[in-house]
Amino acid sequence: MTSVLILGAAGMVGRKLTEQLVRSKRLRGAEISKLSLVDVFAPTAPADSPCPVETQAVDFSRTGVAERLIQSRPDVIFHLAAIVSGEAEADYDKGYTINLDGTRELFEAIRNAGDGYCPRVVFTSSIAVFGAPFPDPIPDDFHLTPLTSYGTQKAIGEMLLSDLTRRGMMDGIGIRLPTIVVRPGKPNKAASGFFSGIIREPLNGQEALLPVTEDVMHWMASPRAAVNFLIHAAEIEGEAIGTRRNLTMPGLAVTVGEQLETLRRIGGEARMKLVRREPDQTIAGIVAGWPRRFDAARAKNLGFVADESFDAIVRAYIEDEGIPV
Repeated sequence: MTSVLILGAAGMVGRKLTEQLVRSKRLRGAEISKLSLVDVFAPTAPADSPCPVETQAVDFSRTGVAERLIQSRPDVIFHLAAIVSGEAEADYDKGYTINLDGTRELFEAIRNAGDGYCPRVVFTSSIAVFGAPFPDPIPDDFHLTPLTSYGTQKAIGEMLLSDLTRRGMMDGIGIRLPTIVVRPGKPNKAASGFFSGIIREPLNGQEALLPVTEDVMHWMASPRAAVNFLIHAAEIEGEAIGTRRNLTMPGLAVTVGEQLETLRRIGGEARMKLVRREPDQTIAGIVAGWPRRFDAARAKNLGFVADESFDAIVRAYIEDEGIPV
């Protein structure tokens, strides 16, 4: 039996991960015995879960909270909780409190649990740990040079995960997620939010703002791919990963112009006209420092699989969210 704790379970990826675990009923070769869903806002428990589900609304960065969350000794911990990039850049204290202090509270709770407790911890990092100048594509062994507070917080989390894993205090793996597109629901405060917005809003008959030029290229993956990355990261053998415990996930290098062409092909010219160009120098400046393309050979060799095309990403969004086209 495998017990699972998801931090950040009320977020989009957390919800979809929960849904997939409920459908599959198994993780790491065993039936899931319990799902613990945690976020600052109460996650919704799936009604059709084959196993007990516990939901909690707590701030895991507060002293002592992480210790209580792991008292039941979950076998797998998915650490998805974070303040997104744009908000972390705008609010220094909030970003470091959640993204760094919260992560350290969790890791320290695991370290101090005793009795040989050593859970698999899947930490969602980000390609924001890399910053310009960088080669194209960026190789797996490129150094971490974040140019944002968010990227810095994630880079520190990666190093803490590696150190505790090296010392046998947990069995961690960090996955650097591409920007997740198309994100369903309302826009968030991520600087990358427009990559989803210029597809999502027009497909839903709403206007979308485009703050950058069409030649901007970015590394992307669908929510489906992100969930598959997380599950595979939970199940892969530690010996296969080796000592380098943080991996850049495979994705697609897509320009804004290519995104718009996909929107035109799938949604038609009327939806294309709903994209309004409104330059934003702050967003453009942040995005200019982000990586564009990766050689994610190591992750691919370990069995992580990217989306086939950007058209496939958009069609997956339409199918998953029931969007009429």
